Amino acid sequence: MRLDDDDRRQFGEYFAARHIVVRRTAYLLCGDWHWADDLTQATFIKVAAGWQRVRDQQALDAYTRTCLLRTYLSETRRVWRRRERPYAEPPDTPFDDDGTERMLFAAALSQLPPRRRATIICRYYQGMDVAATAAALGCSEGTVKSQTAKALAALRVALGDAVPALTAGTAAKEGSWLS
Repeated sequence: MRLDDDDRRQFGEYFAARHIVVRRTAYLLCGDWHWADDLTQATFIKVAAGWQRVRDQQALDAYTRTCLLRTYLSETRRVWRRRERPYAEPPDTPFDDDGTERMLFAAALSQLPPRRRATIICRYYQGMDVAATAAALGCSEGTVKSQTAKALAALRVALGDAVPALTAGTAAKEGSWLS
């Protein structure tokens, strides 16, 4: 289905306003900026394809988030993606405390299985409740709760005393160490 001029304008405005947030969320999911770019592109292609079906502008962010999560989980199932082994070397420049915390958290997050990582991103970075996370991931609320508990336990082990106080919704606020 082709977009008319008004729909193209609206989609362009939405893309301009949200692509950075979607890319950042994609990076938190996958831990690789190049893969995050691919996920962001695939997400917005799906959003553009379904643009005329989404009439409630309040639901547009949820639709985009669902497209991103499902694209990411689909990509993790691909054989070629599992064979890739990223080797990220930290830059030689010094980091401030916030940058160091982000790097530690991103490294710990990258060790989580894809579904647990997606659950943590939805719950704490996106500030979604259990029901919304379950809807976005296409699973039950019990699965979200168990995946969250297991992911947080793994993060506590990986980060030790450096684990930040994660509470629902706090990471999604402006100025957060995750933003």
